[in-house]
Amino acid sequence: MPLQIIRQDITKISCDAIVNPSNTHLYPTGGTDLAIHKAAGKKLFDECQKLGGCATGTAKITPAFNLPCKYVIHTSGPVWHGGDYGETELLISCYKECLKLAKENNCETVAFPLISSGTYGYPKDKVLKIAINTISTFLFDNEMIVYLLVYDKKSYELSEKLFSGIESYIDDNYVERYAGGFFNASFSRKKRLSIEVDYSRVMSDACMSAPCIEENFAPMPCAVGSTPKQSLEDFIKLDESFALKLIKLIDAKGMSDVQCYKKANVSKQTWHKLMTDKHYKPNKKTAISFAVALELSLDETQNLLSSVGFILSDSSLFDVIIKYCLENKIYNVFEIDSALFKYDQETLFSTI
Repeated sequence: MPLQIIRQDITKISCDAIVNPSNTHLYPTGGTDLAIHKAAGKKLFDECQKLGGCATGTAKITPAFNLPCKYVIHTSGPVWHGGDYGETELLISCYKECLKLAKENNCETVAFPLISSGTYGYPKDKVLKIAINTISTFLFDNEMIVYLLVYDKKSYELSEKLFSGIESYIDDNYVERYAGGFFNASFSRKKRLSIEVDYSRVMSDACMSAPCIEENFAPMPCAVGSTPKQSLEDFIKLDESFALKLIKLIDAKGMSDVQCYKKANVSKQTWHKLMTDKHYKPNKKTAISFAVALELSLDETQNLLSSVGFILSDSSLFDVIIKYCLENKIYNVFEIDSALFKYDQETLFSTI
């Protein structure tokens, strides 16, 4: 996908460019900046001294020397003073200028840290939101893969309102059903087995004794040979393909193809494969991402997922969180991912 959140050492990531959160003098003093310089070697330091510094909010580019990438893009982020001194505008400018340099140098992949979130004290959750908004806006008009390096949950803090809402929803739809009752460890194995036996007996008895009632009901397939055999062709009635359903939904929503896959944070390559390869089957996360981009209801999402053999169930915490977001009209993939990450679930667009 175009924007991916990963956990990785920025000095070891293989891509076209990495972003170095430096200072106005381009002189490494610690943190990620110093680590990048150590991995690149002295030639990077010498090259930086030729650039004449880097004003806050701007960016400059150098070769990467001993690093496993082509370029290092250096940027000087703002120091956090509470948010009332233009920090937001300067931080947005850092990301924009870095992306601009990456594009000018034909970079197809670039890796960003959370700029200013270290010794400069900018709150990590605020940096993350700015980074995601700025990068996703850029990617709407540009083809590039951007990696955003996140190391801890503090960066992914949810709003209290969203968090409490999900907590209640999980309590109502997941915990009681699957952590208590039949599945509770305190519920004795003997009792569980007896319930299973009773259930099997009841179903067997019901099948054997139930009459085939009136013309409104089909005969129950209890007795062997009670219904005529069907051919495979008669039995299989395939629904519309995922791609066809998706195209119809895009048209119904008045969106363009590009608007849809960009909003879903799906790559152009994935979209092309989906539209040209009749055997291509998107994974569940990609299918959900399209449902979110199209702002589908829960029922509409279930219908779309069913065309590729998936469903949202109450037996998966991941699915329960997705269902909550759909029912509450939360249609931002990044906000949904923050919820999934909070609960240690695999996110829609990341490899965290």
